[in-house]
Order: sequence, then structure tokens, then C-alpha cells
Amino acid sequence: MPEVTAMSRRLSNVLYQRRNLTLLLMLTPPLLWFGVVYVGSLLTLLGQSVLTFDDMAMSVVAELTTDNFRNLMVPANLDIVLRTLAMAIAVTLGTVLIGFPMAYYMAHYATPTEKGVFFVGVMLPMWASYIVKAYAWTVLLAKGGVMYWTLEHLGLMGVLNALLRIPGIGGETLATSNIGRFLVFTYIWLPFMILPIQAAIERVPANLLLASADLGAHPFQTFRTVLWPLAFPGVVAGSIFTFSLTLGDYIIPQLIGPSGLYIGSMVYTLQGTIGNMPMAAAFTCVPILLITVYLALARRLGAFNAL
Repeated sequence: MPEVTAMSRRLSNVLYQRRNLTLLLMLTPPLLWFGVVYVGSLLTLLGQSVLTFDDMAMSVVAELTTDNFRNLMVPANLDIVLRTLAMAIAVTLGTVLIGFPMAYYMAHYATPTEKGVFFVGVMLPMWASYIVKAYAWTVLLAKGGVMYWTLEHLGLMGVLNALLRIPGIGGETLATSNIGRFLVFTYIWLPFMILPIQAAIERVPANLLLASADLGAHPFQTFRTVLWPLAFPGVVAGSIFTFSLTLGDYIIPQLIGPSGLYIGSMVYTLQGTIGNMPMAAAFTCVPILLITVYLALARRLGAFNAL
């Protein structure tokens, strides 16, 4: 025991005197985890995307090719990418339009009790199973469901039928339309937008808003020139979640909305049904590229400076 105590004391002295060594030892485990699990997985993915898939043998052949990425430009595959990208952009904009007013009220007007109720209301859906929520929405949006019952009693069935007749976003019912798919995506990812915006707005000094009003600025001018630029980092932080999660989702497109594959469901089909791992890996590179470009643009705009 004395020898162990003396050794521990000497080790403590060495670590205390050499702070860089202590920092290196502390960072080594997470860096190894990041390098092996995260970066290693990405490199494996990129490596599989340039392999060849033999359609006759239904197996992967160790022959390098770029055909998988060229096949992404085929109209059918390009349509999947554009469909997914359009929905991701629409969901991100929708969550911003809904989440920003809620976050602003929580930050500046809600009492402590009301703020607690809002936080519980925002966080409570996240405690439920994602699968349960997705299946629940199939019932809510079906004909004869709660959504149709509510719209009928509000006298809005004519508006709904007009929206469902619009090409591209409509369908036979809400459950088989892109409108319904948009509603489900927005509902599920909305907490990821509200919380970062609320945190960003709380960091905006209230005296700046009062000073803007004292100088004669209208409420919209104050929002456009003071509040929005200062809260924009929170919007970007939330949009990273909503945009990326929508790009990679494969469950909601299978349950809600019209026929037509998304990137996530296409990857699931290629990998699980066909076994075409190289093409699935090539499809998976698309969201990675889109998110990388988005983050680069956000950083160029200075959106991360205040985070």
C-alpha cells in the first residue's frame, strides 16, 4: 500500500506539472471514439460508394467505379433528391414560422409558471416514441379522423378540398398528400427549432428593443434590424436539426403522403431489399454534402459567431 500511495503521488505531481500531458490524456478517449466510430464510418461509407454492384449476381464486387454517383443524376434518382430537398426546406421554413413567435413569447412575455408550462408542452412530445407519434398521425389525418372532424365543424372543408386539389402538394386525403406529410414532419421536429430560438432570444438584451422603439422604429423594423439578426444564430442552430433530420428520415414518407421515395427510404430499399450497398452509400453522401454546404453558407454569413 505505501508503494501504491507513493506511485500515485508521483503520478499526480507529474500530471500537475505537465498540464499539456494531462489535457492530452483527457482528450485521447473522446478523440479516439470520434476518429474510429464517426470518421471511420464516414470513410467506410465513402469507400463503399465507389464499389461495383453486380446486378446478375446481386453482390458487391471490389472494382472501383464512379457509376454510382453518375447514376444519381438519372432523372428518377434526381427526382428523389429534389423531392427530399424540397420537403426539408419546407419543413425548416414551417418550423421557423411557427416556432419563432412561440419562442419570442416564452422569452419576453411568459411568466415563470407559463414558461414552465410551455417547456413541458414543447418537450412532452419528445418523450413519446417516434414510431408511436408517426402511426398516431396516420389516424389523425385519415378520413373520419380528428383533423377532418375539426375542419368540418369549423366550416373549413372547402378550403381543405381546394388545397388537396393543388398539384404537387395535394392528394385524395390528408393522409395521402404532401400537406399531411409536411404537417407530421413539422410537428415532430418543431421542438428542435423552438428551444434554440428561445435560448437565442433570451440572450438579446431587452433594452435594445426598447431603444429601437424609443428611436421611432416600428415593431417590424425592430424585428428586422435588431431582433432577427441577433436571434438568427438560434434559427440556424434549429434549422440544422430540422433540415438534416428531414433529409434522412425514411419512416414518415412510408406512412404519410403520396407514393414516391425519399432519400432515406431509397437507402433503406437499396440496402435492405436489393442489397445494393454501393448505390445506397452514394445516396447517403447526398445529405452529407447538402448539410456541409449549408453549414458553410451559415458560417460565411456569421451565424455561428454568437452561438
